Amino acid sequence: MTRSHHSPRPLTRADVTPEGLWLNRRRLIAGLGAGSIAGGMGLGAWAQEALVPNEWDAITSYNNFYEFGTDKSDPVQNAGDMVTSPWKVTVDGLVDNPGDYDLADLIGDIPTEERIYRFRCVEAWSMVIPWNGFELNKLLAKVGVKADAKFVAFETAVLPDVMEGVNYPFLDWPYREGLRLDEAMHPLTIMATGIYGRPIPNQNGAPMRLVVPWKYGFKSIKSIVRISLVEEQPYATWQATNPREYGFYSNVNPEVDHPRWSQATERVVGSGLFGGRIDTLPFNGYADQVASLYDGMDLRENF
Repeated sequence: MTRSHHSPRPLTRADVTPEGLWLNRRRLIAGLGAGSIAGGMGLGAWAQEALVPNEWDAITSYNNFYEFGTDKSDPVQNAGDMVTSPWKVTVDGLVDNPGDYDLADLIGDIPTEERIYRFRCVEAWSMVIPWNGFELNKLLAKVGVKADAKFVAFETAVLPDVMEGVNYPFLDWPYREGLRLDEAMHPLTIMATGIYGRPIPNQNGAPMRLVVPWKYGFKSIKSIVRISLVEEQPYATWQATNPREYGFYSNVNPEVDHPRWSQATERVVGSGLFGGRIDTLPFNGYADQVASLYDGMDLRENF
């Protein structure tokens, strides 16, 4: 199979997953009977017809936010009790202005915008979705990054009263992820607070999540409560849990297969369970913008 490595055309509204089908994404992949635990944070679907709006409640009952439980029905049952306003975010480490911030105070003066991004899950499915948010570098500039900082670490909330899953040790809670500082400062890296102009639902990462479009979806950590600037490479949950399958960088790379499946192609969600496969692009189609971040690195070794 021949893969095209050229830069794809810019995305437009015509490429965006219809909202109804985005909401239906969990129903579509639920039929596979799998849904990897590491399955990524992705939302959305890509098909030609939109579902009627009243599908929202049924569709959002299928979700892989495992802090709320491992069954597909758990997040919709439990996430509604998660209070997302007010929401506290701790900023610490190598920053000029550390503190425990109310999210509204931390980001309220940062303008948001729409970003239409490809999303590629490590499970080899993909979609296109419009996020609403802001560049992470704007938040980092606001808190001030010290010269010794080389990485940014993130943590998801741990709320045992509403997050049933954190009462069971199948993962080392809290869920943690990290980026190299230059990755975090890149203008493609955003903090998302909305989708389709609407707030992100609780079970999908409210009130704020990371989106790094050239990396596999599980890097895009949800419901963030801590941002730390650090000097050493931080702990990342899936890398620590299964380093053979999940690397720290997790850049989308069609030349490096997952140990249990090929990453050379991806299934466009909404195109049918056995059809709609397209070639996966290096860095998920963003190579022109981000490949230089990894000059001189062996991307097979540093997967």
